[in-house]
Amino acid sequence: MHAHLGDLLIVESPATGTARRDGEIVGLHHDDGTPPYDVRWSDTGQVTLVFPGPDAHVRHLHHEGTAPGGAADPDAAVLAATGPRGAAAQPGDVGRRVAAARRRQGLSREETARRAHMAPEYLAYLEEHPSDPGLGTLLRLADALGTRLAELQGADRDLPPGQGHALLRPRLRELGREECRTLLSTHGVGRVSLTTAEGPAVLPVNYDLVDDALVFRTSPDAAPAAAVGTEVAFEVDHIDEAMSQGWSVLVVGPARAVTDPDEVRRLDERAHTGPWAGGGRTLWVAIRPLRVTGRRITPADR
Repeated sequence: MHAHLGDLLIVESPATGTARRDGEIVGLHHDDGTPPYDVRWSDTGQVTLVFPGPDAHVRHLHHEGTAPGGAADPDAAVLAATGPRGAAAQPGDVGRRVAAARRRQGLSREETARRAHMAPEYLAYLEEHPSDPGLGTLLRLADALGTRLAELQGADRDLPPGQGHALLRPRLRELGREECRTLLSTHGVGRVSLTTAEGPAVLPVNYDLVDDALVFRTSPDAAPAAAVGTEVAFEVDHIDEAMSQGWSVLVVGPARAVTDPDEVRRLDERAHTGPWAGGGRTLWVAIRPLRVTGRRITPADR
């Protein structure tokens, strides 16, 4: 018998041959996937060390390929999870969302696994490989991470933020310039407000904070290029739907085109990510902050 993290252990009734108990394998004790296993039983949610008997078998949920005799082929399983042999495994959508939620909460894998009552090795597997964990696993992770099942499943990816309930006793406080700068320095996606030939517009762009300037890349003929030579507003925010909290930072200042070759080269080298919109976005625009304000919503007791 061979198993992988996330597989299902099924114990059958000797009389009827039907499943009488099943559970998710959340811990391995041997590299080759042989017993014993740490199993989280679906009927109780408890994890126990199991030495499977002749009435038990493994259902491979995340891997394909079998060796002669029906045992899982380790090489085929690795290939199914990682792609070409020797290539690094890539996380699936669920794993990326779990890892992102964990980082937002500032939790280690060990602490998250403890809260979710699962083996740290299994959590690492979920974050690093394409996987399809069961509903019970996702519910425990959502509870451990202070988020919602829909967020981990990606069911709310096309919904606008802020649909959750407001806090019972919210506190709105102003942020100082240094705290605003710290939040801006995380980089990501912000919104630049400007005037185009068609009228006012608010456009999302991938940005970085370099020295004291907000910078983003665009095409010379794209709408965000209209920011050059004007005073613009630039806004960044984050909303925690699960906790009904969030912050926003607003920057106002003049925008200029970056034309010095050395400065352009330095920005290209320091860019955290390429523009999500793709294409030949070769024009760097820098915004010099003249006015920086921010606000944060938290529970009143914080």
